[in-house]
Amino acid sequence: MKHFFSYLAVMLLSCCTMNSEVKAEIPANEGKTLVVYYSYTGNCREIVTTLTSQIEADVLEILPAEKGLKYEANNYALGTQLLQAIKDAPDDANSYPAIDPVTTSLNDYQNIIIVTPLWWSQMAAIMQSYLYQSASQMEGKHVGMIVSSHSSGISGVVSDAERLLPNVTWMGEALWINASNHANRASLIEDWLKTQDFDKENTTMDKMYITIGGQTQSVTLVDNDATLELVAELQNAPITVTLNDNNFEIWGSLGRSLTTKDEQMTAQPGDIVLYNGSNICIFYDTNSWSYTRLGKIEGLSESELRTFLKAGQSNIAVTLSLTSGTTAIESLTPNSFSKGEGNIYTLNGVKVSNPSKGIYIKNGRKIVL
Repeated sequence: MKHFFSYLAVMLLSCCTMNSEVKAEIPANEGKTLVVYYSYTGNCREIVTTLTSQIEADVLEILPAEKGLKYEANNYALGTQLLQAIKDAPDDANSYPAIDPVTTSLNDYQNIIIVTPLWWSQMAAIMQSYLYQSASQMEGKHVGMIVSSHSSGISGVVSDAERLLPNVTWMGEALWINASNHANRASLIEDWLKTQDFDKENTTMDKMYITIGGQTQSVTLVDNDATLELVAELQNAPITVTLNDNNFEIWGSLGRSLTTKDEQMTAQPGDIVLYNGSNICIFYDTNSWSYTRLGKIEGLSESELRTFLKAGQSNIAVTLSLTSGTTAIESLTPNSFSKGEGNIYTLNGVKVSNPSKGIYIKNGRKIVL
């Protein structure tokens, strides 16, 4: 039987440039995604680079605490020793090799994709350490997995993952990328992504972004029906509204009605509220009235808020979105791309017939050509 460690002495496979014909649709309306990987030979790192060229995701690399170890040395003595220790006592934290501290909170993600090498028909011990430590944080998440090996099958790695993560929802079958198909990983990943059940339901977020005059500030949202409805709208497209100054706030029509939960309050600088169900108010001073809370702009002084909100001006264009980066497309209405299903537009909203390589909008979603 051929094993992974026999591959460690082989020169790394060269990184393949993504074929220009590959079209990867970015799952923009799905929950936030994190790619977690460990790479010893560099093959998993190449897989992650290809994967993240096809989807929007954050990346977390897992690293061993002890650097420079040769797991394949002396007939794979160290690698097999680490795996055997886990196998002998899988419920003992001391059985797992130490890894560098991880500060990334999994609370921010609904979907997690694990990219791991195979060691001796098992999951690499370093990745097992991370999953063992993070199992409770992953409960309820949607999880997918890509496994890299030389030629050995990945059933043992799948079994390790299921043991380590008993309370997750697996998005689908794991993807096996080996020495013979590594160069074709772009098309393999593209096809695999279409089979994965990303979490599209539990996409509630506690952050929104406001952009005015090219400047963007984050908003911490409260948890109520109004914000859930607003986030659902923003998942389809950013919303641009025109607001006007009212001596202590900028306010105007949101263009839609949200469920109210009014309460008498004294709004403070930075507060964002819903008034009469369909008006949004953003405060740079105080005012007492009955409002439904939406959120708050954090980290700005009152004078900074006045500047950011363009206090004293009229017809202030304000864009609400779920991403901190804004483009010209965010100034368009949610229905800007509803006509002519299948048409392709630039990020500036210009229809194109023969697009070249780049990022475009098709059927209201970003695509990469």
